Formats: sequence, C-alpha cells, structure tokens
Amino acid sequence: MSNLLTPRERAHLKARAHALEPIVQVGVAGVTPEIIAEVDRALTAHELIKVRVGASDREERVALGGEVATATNASVVHRVGKVLILWRPRPTDAS
Repeated sequence: MSNLLTPRERAHLKARAHALEPIVQVGVAGVTPEIIAEVDRALTAHELIKVRVGASDREERVALGGEVATATNASVVHRVGKVLILWRPRPTDAS
C-alpha cells in the first residue's frame, strides 16, 4: 500500500527531487525482480529517487511505473515524460 501524500508534501518532495538524476532504468525487459530489488535498495538508502522508464508508449510507462511503486510500497510523487519520482519513508529502527 503506498503512502498518501498531501499536495504540500508532494510539492516539497518534487522540489527535493529536482536536482536528482535517475538511478534506476526500466528497459525493454520491463519490470523484473532485479529492477524491483534495485529500486527497493535505492529507496531504503535515499528515500526519494528518480526512475527512468524506457517504454515509448505513455500508457505503458504509467503501468510500469505503477507496478514498480506497488511492488516497492512507494508513493508516486510525480511523472514527467519518461521519469518517475518515487518516495518511501526510511524504515525506523525498532531498537
């Protein structure tokens, strides 16, 4: 289940993500377990990331981005062309 963001939180995260470069790329193979694992690792480390989705069809990009977000329990902050901004809060230590 993805986290619901208020418009203010979404705007703040979009501003933070502006300077970021995409660190994961979804290619012709689509969403693979390796892609999900890499996005999960990146979200754990950085909390806010950009993902480049290489599909040429807009609807396919939206579907692939939604699949990545759902599989990693992340929120889609924004989509611009082939770039998807994802956010997931860092896990808190239970100790």
